[in-house]
Amino acid sequence: MALKPGQKAPASGQYGVIGPKGGKTNHEVTVVKGEHMPPTKKPGQTYVMVDPTNNKSGKKR
Repeated sequence: MALKPGQKAPASGQYGVIGPKGGKTNHEVTVVKGEHMPPTKKPGQTYVMVDPTNNKSGKKR
């Protein structure tokens, strides 16, 4: 599920930036669950979860 800038993150973790045509940009951001996704460098870019954060018990949130 792609997230647009300004949407709330459904889970904590690393999110990769995807270009308007679906290509990877090699840029990632760390976002905490419930925070708004930051603005992207270019219009039309979105975010996808790359690496979810694990809690202390090792379970993914």
